[in-house]
Amino acid sequence: MGNDIFVWIEQFDGQVASPSWEALGLARQLSEALGGQVCACLFGAHVSGLAQEAIAYGADKVFVAEDATLADFRVDPYTALMAQLVQEHQPAVVLIGATFRGRDLGPALAVDLDTGCVADCTALALEEGKLVATRPIYAGKLLSTCTASGKAPAIFTTRPRAFIKREPDAGRSGEVVTMAAVLAEDAIPYKVTGFHETEGGVNLAEAAIIVSGGRGVGGPEGFEPVRALAQVLNAAVGSSRAAVDAGWIPYEHQVGQTGKTVNPDLYIACGISGAIQHQAGMRTSKVIVAINKDPEAPIFQLAHYGVVGDLFKVVPALTAALKEALG
Repeated sequence: MGNDIFVWIEQFDGQVASPSWEALGLARQLSEALGGQVCACLFGAHVSGLAQEAIAYGADKVFVAEDATLADFRVDPYTALMAQLVQEHQPAVVLIGATFRGRDLGPALAVDLDTGCVADCTALALEEGKLVATRPIYAGKLLSTCTASGKAPAIFTTRPRAFIKREPDAGRSGEVVTMAAVLAEDAIPYKVTGFHETEGGVNLAEAAIIVSGGRGVGGPEGFEPVRALAQVLNAAVGSSRAAVDAGWIPYEHQVGQTGKTVNPDLYIACGISGAIQHQAGMRTSKVIVAINKDPEAPIFQLAHYGVVGDLFKVVPALTAALKEALG
């Protein structure tokens, strides 16, 4: 077993997901302690042009597989290809961004390799020769430290925005290795027939700032001041489950245990009481601001800053002040 670190590079339509670059930056740090190479694994139909970008972000070597069967992410062909790569090259660690696709790939790869997978890591460090991961448990109330069980390699999925994305260095050089797909099309039991595009906006999982509305907005029109504040801050719009269940905003905006887990620099909760299910999705936000007319709302126990007041007065005033301050 070598000391190399493999990082799966997730891409869609030629655009790499930010959590992959964050994982690559983490791999670069870990390689200083482990002493091996950082190897990026890049799969798709037309992705060879991204290989140099992966090198710029920290890869020493890039394994590139281009095939029609890899055009869209499907867990079967991607897992088979990753498993073959790992078995051939025997890395010490595999890092995968904990996106929707990454959460599919990581456990599937662990099953194929008969090894362990630690999910949703927020920190990873080498201690006494072992990689020790930190991850939230009990709906984010506690942090646990653990290692991957089973034989090497250890597989870790990394929470988006938990690790720093390095600045790309266009002057870096590295090796590009091409390889073939493992599964033929007739061996894959399903196809991707198309994609349905949701309404525009900033991706919640990757957003640095999120402004969310809850039951307190009162209806679909109550999200207008929330959206106005988000626009000024170039933020994503989130919501509580109550607002989604009421039909006021689509599900893709839902933050919480049954929605998306987010980790922004700033989370502004407008009219959200802060039920434990909602807190589970946003409690790791670096700064939390709560605006609610109920001083006993549970969200205030979690918030770094709180405003007790009517959101329909507070939020427009905050928007106007920020618009003036930010020009």
